Amino acid sequence: MSDGLDIDLRQNIGEEPKPSGNPALDAWRWIYDVLKSWGPPLLAVLVIRSVIVEPFQIPSGSMVPTLAIGDFIVVSKFAYGLRLPFTNIELIPMGEPERGDIDVFIHPPTVSDDPWCRVKRIPKDWTLDLIPFMPGPEQPCTTDYVKRLVGLPGDTVEVKDDIVYLNGAAQARVSTGEYNYVDVRGCVGQPMNEYEETLGEVKHTTLQTTMYGMHMRDMPPTKVPEGHYFYMGDNRDNSADGRVWGFVPREYIRGKAIFVWLSFDPCQSGGMPGLGSPRIERIGKVLE
Repeated sequence: MSDGLDIDLRQNIGEEPKPSGNPALDAWRWIYDVLKSWGPPLLAVLVIRSVIVEPFQIPSGSMVPTLAIGDFIVVSKFAYGLRLPFTNIELIPMGEPERGDIDVFIHPPTVSDDPWCRVKRIPKDWTLDLIPFMPGPEQPCTTDYVKRLVGLPGDTVEVKDDIVYLNGAAQARVSTGEYNYVDVRGCVGQPMNEYEETLGEVKHTTLQTTMYGMHMRDMPPTKVPEGHYFYMGDNRDNSADGRVWGFVPREYIRGKAIFVWLSFDPCQSGGMPGLGSPRIERIGKVLE
């Protein structure tokens, strides 16, 4: 039986095989043909996604206005190092994360029995306890987040009166007017204060609420541990970030966001079902 199976499986894939009369043999032959035809390209796609680039969709407004809800972004998986496919094992270092980078990383749970998911946490007495998304011990650390890198290993980070301090120095911030932030939950506009903030040498836009008492709590001076990074969302008062769940280990960083390749406005009809109307003006936007 095995000899016959070997012979049948070696048939030219371009020829239509004749039924053998053996259902099991015909099933194995069909599986072999499918794997032979689609296996290599499928494997190539998986390797590219694991090692080179990977697309992600933005589901929330924590990085508005830099990233819009409904953006599809391309993330460089080798920006900080070439890794063994499908693992976090770094083979070739390519650089280190820099202040101001927009990174995708695995969300570090604040509570977990899994040693792989444990992180060095910021003291709970000043964190925002009302965010209901906190993972529990039963939830694996597989959720991808995208935020801006603010604090490097060894930095002392402080947030006071909405100003970011790095190693005791206030980061420059200039008011640039108002921004109409539209949350997809209801699609109702909310006026926000818009600022141009400078982190080191990187300038970017941040938003903060105009509503008194709705700001995130101040963060006391906190040193970023070695091998860890501190991230914040550009939409400062609508972002659960390092001020809530602490620091991100280096091995959790999946890559650097580089550009928007597609974008849909979920609050505008007339586009693709479930996605909304396309935002042509955002396609190709370089992220910085």
